[in-house]
Amino acid sequence: MWQHLSFRTQLFLPLGVSFLAALVMGGVLLQSFATGQLADENESGRHSTRAVAAALNNTLRASDNPRQTLDAFAHSLDTSSDIQFRAVQAGPASSPTDGLRKPHGVPQWFVDLLAVPNMDATSPVTIDGKHVGDLVFLPDLSADLFEKWIGFLALTSLVVVLMAITGTIAYVFAGSALRPLQYLGQGLTRMRRGDYTVPIPVGGPPEIRQSCEEANALAATLAQLSQDNRDLLHRLVSLQDDERRDLARELHDELGPLLFSIRAGTIALIEASPPVGHLGNAAQEVLQSVEALQQTNRRILDRLRPLYIEELGLEASVQTLLRNFRKQAPHIGLTATVDPDLNGIDGPLAQTIYRVVQEALTNVLRHAAARNAHVQAILAGETLIIEISDDGGGFPEGNVFGRGLTGMHERVRALSGSLSLLRADERTYVRCRLPVETTRDEPAQS
Repeated sequence: MWQHLSFRTQLFLPLGVSFLAALVMGGVLLQSFATGQLADENESGRHSTRAVAAALNNTLRASDNPRQTLDAFAHSLDTSSDIQFRAVQAGPASSPTDGLRKPHGVPQWFVDLLAVPNMDATSPVTIDGKHVGDLVFLPDLSADLFEKWIGFLALTSLVVVLMAITGTIAYVFAGSALRPLQYLGQGLTRMRRGDYTVPIPVGGPPEIRQSCEEANALAATLAQLSQDNRDLLHRLVSLQDDERRDLARELHDELGPLLFSIRAGTIALIEASPPVGHLGNAAQEVLQSVEALQQTNRRILDRLRPLYIEELGLEASVQTLLRNFRKQAPHIGLTATVDPDLNGIDGPLAQTIYRVVQEALTNVLRHAAARNAHVQAILAGETLIIEISDDGGGFPEGNVFGRGLTGMHERVRALSGSLSLLRADERTYVRCRLPVETTRDEPAQS
């Protein structure tokens, strides 16, 4: 449970408990010392009461009229005095000082907390050996209790002020210490997402500053490695395009004429002599096989290096690709939004855009079992957004790229873009984002 508390809570909780313990300990010490102090302070009054009683008894024994002497003594006592005379006939009469035992402004719970002992003291007064009354010591504790109450308030106020000051200092310190850690966490999150451009602000204690500096150094290293990786991928893609171009040239220049010669020779053979038996059937089969090989050759050439892009432009090439898809899959309702400004894009970026759309539509046709699909290829500022969606069964569990999309993912990464697959609202989405500004400056592959 302690590990789930915030840093400020972990810091304030021990401080609050410490101050509360100090307040409770102060109250316990106040109770312990105040009780004994009150008893010690009033011991002299008790002793004085006994001395006055002894002197009064001696005076009464020596007096000719002890009753008159006692009355004169009783009337001489001030009503506010701590020493009072209580006659036997009066019974346990209350003293006028009793009301001062609970001074105004001191709560009863504080008086009960102090557990003030009984300070009253009585000394008998006799005339001719007969008990006629008592000298009673009734101390006025109002001033003492008020003094103890003021001391308790001072102690409590001091603890509260110290707690507020310490809490404020701890809050400010925790904020100044946590803020760099928050920046560090945000920076690490950006690094996890592949963004190494924004440096982490360096601040806080030396240990945190060192961590921020090391994280920035790590970001610089990862940025360099990422750039090297993109450069390597770009070179690999360029090599693949060169290899595709060479292979397409070989198929077009070498295999194409051979297939044309075979087809022309077969047609000439059929036209020169009428087909007879199995020989005529074999000639027709050869002609059909040659035509199938020519179609296969054109399809392979189109996948290796689409000629539409260089001849018609990217937007028209994508539209041609969409028309071919509609012919192949008339049962799938295909809609599209293609930006005409795509014609201004060429080179590796144009090849990548075309192949992403081509591969995504191929997956829709082969694996999705979809009834509707939508293609979007638009320019948004300096970013090209491609999205192909369908209402089919979706991609395999675990979001694993197929071989074709894996190759597209590598091409997109080589151009500093991103390619993602997701499933939302019963539809499957292939989303690609490519920066346009950087790729337009790159030389086109010919």
